[in-house]
Amino acid sequence: MNDTSKVALALLAGLAAGAALGVLFAPDKGSDTRDKINDSLSDLSDAIRERAEEQFDQLNDFKEKIVSTLKGKLNQAEEIVDDDIIEHA
Repeated sequence: MNDTSKVALALLAGLAAGAALGVLFAPDKGSDTRDKINDSLSDLSDAIRERAEEQFDQLNDFKEKIVSTLKGKLNQAEEIVDDDIIEHA
């Protein structure tokens, strides 16, 4: 996880904690407070899920680039070996 991801996750957690504390200290009925907390936690869960999907997509893209690069290097090595075999035959 890079620094930007850590900052974003910390920001989301801080926002959720702040919202939860604000709701807890608000002068609402208990059921309203629980509903607000549930909504806040649901929003946080959705945000974390979206961020995890973004990170997974980035990781998958990175994996594809590495695989592609390695295949290209392997093909180059095979060509060099084949050329060397032909020259010495």
